[in-house]
Amino acid sequence: MQLKNMSDSPSNNANPNDVAAVPNAVPAAPAVPAAEAPTVRFADFGLAPEILRALTDQGYVHPTPIQAQAIPVVLEGRDVMGAAQTGTGKTAGFSLPILQLLMPHANASMSPARHPVRALVLVPTRELAVQVADNVKAYARHTPLRATVVFGGMDMKPQTEILRRGVEIVIATPGRLLDHIEQKNVSLGQVQMLVMDEADRMLDMGFLPDLQRIINLLPKQRQNLMFSATFSPEIKKLANTFLNNPLTIEVARSNATAEKVTQIVYKVDEDAKRDVVEHLIRSRDMKQVIIFSNTKIGASRLSTHLEKRGVKASAIHGDKTQQERMAALDAFKNGTVEVLVATDVAARGLDISDLPAVINYDLPYNAEDYVHRIGRTGRAGASGDALSVYSDKDERLLADIEKLIKQTITRGTLEGFVAPGSRGREAGREGGREGGRDFGAREGGRDGGRDSSRDAGARDGARRGDERGPARAPRSGLGPGARREKIDPWFLKPYEPASSPRKDMDAVSNAPAKPAKQKLAFLLGGGPKPQA
Repeated sequence: MQLKNMSDSPSNNANPNDVAAVPNAVPAAPAVPAAEAPTVRFADFGLAPEILRALTDQGYVHPTPIQAQAIPVVLEGRDVMGAAQTGTGKTAGFSLPILQLLMPHANASMSPARHPVRALVLVPTRELAVQVADNVKAYARHTPLRATVVFGGMDMKPQTEILRRGVEIVIATPGRLLDHIEQKNVSLGQVQMLVMDEADRMLDMGFLPDLQRIINLLPKQRQNLMFSATFSPEIKKLANTFLNNPLTIEVARSNATAEKVTQIVYKVDEDAKRDVVEHLIRSRDMKQVIIFSNTKIGASRLSTHLEKRGVKASAIHGDKTQQERMAALDAFKNGTVEVLVATDVAARGLDISDLPAVINYDLPYNAEDYVHRIGRTGRAGASGDALSVYSDKDERLLADIEKLIKQTITRGTLEGFVAPGSRGREAGREGGREGGRDFGAREGGRDGGRDSSRDAGARDGARRGDERGPARAPRSGLGPGARREKIDPWFLKPYEPASSPRKDMDAVSNAPAKPAKQKLAFLLGGGPKPQA
């Protein structure tokens, strides 16, 4: 574990568990060594009895490493950048100290003015927003503090009603929050704490302009927290623009994957990837697995393919409505659906306890997404499998992933797998050979019979003096036995012009001429007057 100050360069003799000194700042609590982390209890942080009661209700006694280091520092009012593997408890690492810091403002008043927004949590996806909101509400259940979640894909009216009644904690996606701000449903003038969860994903999704707009609406004096599983140079650059002398807390090597997750990749033909995924599901008897696809249409097609093969599968991606996505997640959690095919929109925020495996149907274009994808399994110290299939065109993507995680992923072999196309081609070759022999025998028998008949007819004709003469040779350009359609002789006659005009034409020419039509003026009385 490592706790350091971003603005200070580390010394060669520094202890990685020490907190770097920051001039004119409140000294942070010393980091808890990994070996001593299990001895620390939530009660040691000085949390309010109401919060401790909620933790006891959920069976939480000892914090995770990221919680053990982040909670004391956040309680001291410091800005923090927290880096930890997905599934290590980052949400509690910032939500518990936020609740503790807001407890002096807790009240049971019904007036919205007594419940202004004091803490804002920004997340990239709807699923992550729902997960964070559920955790915050669970931790605050015995306190008067209010929390709500706002995200797109849903009707704004119910969200508006809750916001106008007043809430202290808002968990939101950037786009929908700006919608509420433009309609004056929420004010951010009293926000004391800003949290960016999975900030790197927000940058990947193009939320940077929205983040800048939201930050400009916040008070200058506030506490800023940034938590994520990965910290790219772009994220650190963003952090320097709004974090004030932050501490960086790392409980694992940056961009590292969980040690208890077994990673295997299988190289296959691009056309065989769907069948390989089905083979892995059946051969390993997977009853709960998330499969990641790079595209929405790819996720839908794979889900449909698996359903046709008898696998209970469902797809979740950005084109699905929020109701459809939540229904698919609920069905996956309760076991109605065994396979959930998802795009990276679901890579963040899916909190499935004891998920045994994930499969990468497509290797991600961004190597950091690989860390987040396989972080869905092996959560909270559990074991899991992360399987990936790739083809020749994905070699560069695999190299980028191995460079990021600083390890070589095990290459696996597919025992007992035969691609359906290979089986069909082999059967076709066998059938072709057998059929060719049978066809040749049958054709040879027929041709031999015809040739024998011709020879016998020729001999009989020569012996009897056949009047018709010898048999005609086959027509040029046509094979043996070919038949020509009969042609009507009328079409072979040359053109002959008619010798005399037809009677009907004569009748037409001899018919009396019709009287000329009278002019309209004559009919109306405007014709010339008769001469006297």
